[in-house]
Amino acid sequence: MIKKEMIAMLLAGGQGSRLGVLTENMAKPAVSFGGKYRIIDFPLSNCINSGIDTVGVLTQYRPLKLNTHIGIGIPWDLDRNVGGVTVLPPYERHSHTDWYTGTANAILQNIEYMEQYHPDYVLILSGDHVYKMDYEVMLDYHKANKADVTIAVMPVPMEEASRFGIMLTDQTGRITDFQEKPEVPRGNLASMGIYIFSWRVLREALERLKDLPKLDFGMHVLPYCREYNLKLYAYEFNGYWKDVGTLGSYWQANMELIDVIPEFNLYEEFWKVYTRGDIVPPDYIGEKAVVDKCIVGEGTEILGEVYNSVIGSGVRIGEGAVIRDSIIMEGTCIGRGARIMRSIIAQNTAVGAHAELGFGEDAPNTLNPKVYAYGLVTVGENTVIPEGVRIGRNTAVMGETTAADYPDGILVSGGTIIKNGTKDGEDS
Repeated sequence: MIKKEMIAMLLAGGQGSRLGVLTENMAKPAVSFGGKYRIIDFPLSNCINSGIDTVGVLTQYRPLKLNTHIGIGIPWDLDRNVGGVTVLPPYERHSHTDWYTGTANAILQNIEYMEQYHPDYVLILSGDHVYKMDYEVMLDYHKANKADVTIAVMPVPMEEASRFGIMLTDQTGRITDFQEKPEVPRGNLASMGIYIFSWRVLREALERLKDLPKLDFGMHVLPYCREYNLKLYAYEFNGYWKDVGTLGSYWQANMELIDVIPEFNLYEEFWKVYTRGDIVPPDYIGEKAVVDKCIVGEGTEILGEVYNSVIGSGVRIGEGAVIRDSIIMEGTCIGRGARIMRSIIAQNTAVGAHAELGFGEDAPNTLNPKVYAYGLVTVGENTVIPEGVRIGRNTAVMGETTAADYPDGILVSGGTIIKNGTKDGEDS
């Protein structure tokens, strides 16, 4: 009989709609981060660094790039004969086919996968957070309290507490009550979406609640555990943790990596972040190039000037180009004399010579003001931006655009040009 003390179930099927065109063709956990990594690298690395060698990755929305990145788990030492990493998409049954309709529903649909390992504990994770955590320490806390469920929490400012599930605890750390995204929060200990369940408790809860629509941990499973007076404990985490679910938080988290003393350190020897590596040549920095306070990926050629930016692998930056406060993902080409400010440019994009991105004053985006905000220019993958055009702030561009798409050569602040995908041909 196969026996694992604790296995991990990694929820990685989210669409990530608040990242706009960055997730038009891929799930949020597959989005590039830090010039070298993808978001899912962080929970996967946490697992192997914590001694967890059995991980189920639950995928759903546009999984191709995510599946290709994970492969058989070699970068994370998860290519195991027993355990390792297993990608778990929704599948067809005899009577019907179900998409994953909620976080707990996704786990329920993979109960057979978990049962084959006869675990004592199951760790539930999200695939779209950036952080380092030793899950073994959290498991020790769970055992010491003889808990049925342990929820990782961290303090957040009271003004942000309404965005989270809020845990109320006694002096021992036992959860006495909780509020799911309350309008008037009674505390500020926010759930991080990281749970350790004793296997017996999780299996029983899922079986009893299986017929509920959109079965969710925060809305259904945790209230069930509370109702039956099970032992729920809060494990307070005081390290770096970032939900990069919006363009603003994604841009900020990347910018924090290049601080003089970064709050989130990618260079620690004792807790490495692993990722799939490509075979690429070394970097080249030209004679007239300037690179100041940047992360630069492998195989990048810089002939222009780059300040306070995160540059992915295989990027080409032409002579006279100036880039500031931006994220340029792998395989992108920036033309001669281009000017780029506060932009997020996805992979394999071509920015024409003397184009200007991020000029002018802020204006609300006319397509989706809650997504395309923060004064950023957001450019989707495989986009072509013609020579000499000017693009304002709070804008989004995706597709092979031409000069005709830019009246008078300008996309004003708050404008959008999306020429492929769900909003084909729309420009605002």
